[in-house]
Parts: sequence; structure tokens; C-alpha cells
Amino acid sequence: MELWIPITIAAAFLQNLRSALQKHLQGSLGTRGASFVRFGYGFPLAILYVLVLRLAVGLPFPALNWTFAFWAVIGGLAQIFATMLLVYLFSLRNFAVGTAYSKTEPVQAAIFGFVLLGERITFGAVVAIIVGVIGVMLISLARAPLSWRNILAALTSRTALIGIASGAVFGISAVAYRSASLSLQGPGPIMDAAVTLACVTTFQTAFMLVWMGWKDKREIVDVLRSWRSSSLVGIAGVLGSACWFTAMSLQQVAYVRALGQIELVFTFMASWFLFHERVNRTEAAGCLLIVCGILGLLFL
Repeated sequence: MELWIPITIAAAFLQNLRSALQKHLQGSLGTRGASFVRFGYGFPLAILYVLVLRLAVGLPFPALNWTFAFWAVIGGLAQIFATMLLVYLFSLRNFAVGTAYSKTEPVQAAIFGFVLLGERITFGAVVAIIVGVIGVMLISLARAPLSWRNILAALTSRTALIGIASGAVFGISAVAYRSASLSLQGPGPIMDAAVTLACVTTFQTAFMLVWMGWKDKREIVDVLRSWRSSSLVGIAGVLGSACWFTAMSLQQVAYVRALGQIELVFTFMASWFLFHERVNRTEAAGCLLIVCGILGLLFL
């Protein structure tokens, strides 16, 4: 098994855990505060991870450059706004469906990867990605009779548009992070990914602190008061990001993000067991299609 596969599965699990924790926090901290904790409580761990790789493992620091800085800033800003869209989406639909809408990301990431990086994927991978996206769409339509009118309405609803926008911006951030990591040309993908993660999360923390201080300083106080639960989001977030960044340093974004749709399997488990939200047969069928798409991606 190629190394990027288990790393991506771990990233998907940790991302699902982080999203579930953020859903809990959204009611008390609001969309901006619940989004901030992912970065604010995560960046010290990201820096510590780099120091461990340097001091304990002996990997040298890569040389930073302006290309890296450009892509890191683009990816960091894109991830902030994609996270805020996703957290807001949880207030409009249940946890599973809210996450499903954003999972059109692999197709969008494949497009961005082709346009920005010139990356190409095989025909079998295209089919597998499309099967997975059909599963996502099936989940989004699970609460309404299946018809062309309902399909159009579902895809043009406010909830769907926010979810698709979230997936698009996540796709941009993923391609930007891969570009940033590859531009370092350091000792290897692990250190390159770790340095990218540390720089990006530090920038995101500073950016959001300034933004929250400008908009409403009480949000910062609320985040500090909720440090016990917020720190869990930060830990899950930075560990998940470390896995994502490493996987995308090893493999094309479209493949990594397509395999990452396994997160929806974890999402349905969380939706059922943690939030006690009912999952119907159509949603389960959509989940099965996503799994089939993942298997096709791995074996085609």
C-alpha cells in the first residue's frame, strides 16, 4: 500500500472529529469563533512538530522563498473562508448533509490542479471521482422525491450553493498548499509539509486575531474561556492538517481529496451516534456510492 493512502484516511478521520467538535462550539462561539479555534489552538503544535523533526529526527529546515509565501497566503486565506462556510452550513442542515455538500471538492480540486499545476488524472480515476460525487448529490437529495425538478432545486438552493462554494474554496486551498510545499524543495515531503503547516497556521492565527479584534473583541474572550473544548479542535485540526499536507506532498491533490471522501463514512457514524440525527436509506445509498468511488480510485 502506498504511504499516502493510510495518511489520507487518518486525515479524513481527524477532519471529521474536528468538524464534529466545531459543530458543538458553533452555538456558543459563533461561526468566526468556532472557525478560529482550529488555527489558534493548533499553531503551537504545528511549530512543535517542526522542531521535533529538526532536533529529534535531524531533518534540516528547507529554505523559504517568495513562491512559497504567495501560495501559503492564498491557501491560508482560502482555508479560513472555506472553514467558516462549512461551520455556518452546520446551522442550516444536519451534520452529515452539511458535510456532504462540501464534498464536491475532489472534482473542483482536480480542475484547479489541472489549471494551476498541469496535473492530469487517469480515466479510471475520473470515473471513480464522478461516482463519489453522485453519492454526495444523492445524500443531498435524500429528503425529497428524486426528480429533475428536485435535483435542480437541491443544487441551486442556498444550502447547496454554500456547500459547493465551501468545497470550491477548500479545493483552492488544497492546490495552494501542494504548490507551497513543492516549492520548498527541502529534505523530503514530511519536513516540507510540516514547515508549510507551521507557517500557514501561524499566519491564519494572526489574521483571524486581527479580524476578530476589529469586529468584536468579545469573541477572543469567549474563545479563551472555552479553552478546554477549543483546544481539542486545535489538536484534531493540526494533526489532520499535518496528514493532509503530507499526503498532498506525496500525491496529486485530486487523488488525495477523492480518497478523503471516506470522511463521509465517519461523518454518518458521528451524525448517528453523537448527534442522534436519523439517516435514511437514500443517504446510506449515497454513502455506499462514495465508498465505491473510493475503492475504484484505489484499484482502477
